[in-house]
Amino acid sequence: MTMLWDASWNVGIDVIDAQHKRIVEYINALETAITHQQHAVIGQVLAQLTDYTESHFAFEESLQQEVGYEYAIPHQATHKTFVARIKKYQTRHDAGEDIASQLHTMLSTWLVHHISRDDAAYVKAVHESMRHVLSNTKEDGWLKRSLKRFFG
Repeated sequence: MTMLWDASWNVGIDVIDAQHKRIVEYINALETAITHQQHAVIGQVLAQLTDYTESHFAFEESLQQEVGYEYAIPHQATHKTFVARIKKYQTRHDAGEDIASQLHTMLSTWLVHHISRDDAAYVKAVHESMRHVLSNTKEDGWLKRSLKRFFG
């Protein structure tokens, strides 16, 4: 079933919300590939999702560091655990195993829990410390520099 963005998942940081919505698009692309039994496309989506998610995590971690979020290290550990998990799915897929439905379920559940639990925890710190940084969209501002650095 197509995953529709729920406004309750918004963390209130536009750039982070946009990145989360992009991850939902990857989850939906995976579902489409599953429906059409496109093994090669599943692998492509998985690789793209992994790459994008790693960039998203690096962006979040940079933001947390910028605001001095006190639980940045444990949050980073959840990111590392997820990346290791997703790479295991990639290895299994590359070996010919049908992991697509299991992967889709895991991603859908994980994303919602990660946003509502892990990301919600750092949002307050960001809002308190970064209002000026996130609203500064000048080329030399932190936001533009970081988006360019992590997303090309």
